[in-house]
Amino acid sequence: MTQKEMMLSGMLYNARDKELMENARRSRRITRLFNNSTEEEHQYRTQLLKELFASTGKNISIEPPFRCDYGSNIYIGEDFYANFDCIILDVGEVHIGDHCLLGPRVCIYTPVHPYDPEIRAMGIEIGKPVTIGNSVWIGGNAVVNPGVNIGDNVIIGSGSVVTKDIPDNVIAAGNPCRVIRSITDGDKKYWQSELEKYKEITGENNMDP
Repeated sequence: MTQKEMMLSGMLYNARDKELMENARRSRRITRLFNNSTEEEHQYRTQLLKELFASTGKNISIEPPFRCDYGSNIYIGEDFYANFDCIILDVGEVHIGDHCLLGPRVCIYTPVHPYDPEIRAMGIEIGKPVTIGNSVWIGGNAVVNPGVNIGDNVIIGSGSVVTKDIPDNVIAAGNPCRVIRSITDGDKKYWQSELEKYKEITGENNMDP
């Protein structure tokens, strides 16, 4: 097996491998071009992101600056938005569902370094994949740690450090991140009511999600 295959299989691998270093240089080149682009170059930015990532939906928007290890291990769904200073370290695969929002300075990490200092000094590490479901909103400065699965329709509070799996349909926050409460029909009714007020004020009645 190659070091890249070992990395993606969740095995110990050598991060100083020649192929991996070349893949990292590719990522640095594309993210440099992306981060140096202007706000008028939306189509160009989208083109670069689609080149960088393993797959994306049709609509993807990321505010520069953005950083990642490889990009080629990141899978993003439809209608994705990430605010400024997002970092995704993708030595393990990162899967993000549809209609997800990342606040500013959200960090998603997959690398795990050995606890043994001598092995750690060799550049040997392991990757644990991260999965984020559909319709997830992650607040600013939150950190998602290696191996975490976040369910559908989840809100992660700003500044949270997510160390364990989060189930569907909840609000979770804290360090370590814990479930605060479920998202209920009452929440839906409240926000539907607020939307109706908005439509009444603005006259915008044709608003599809």
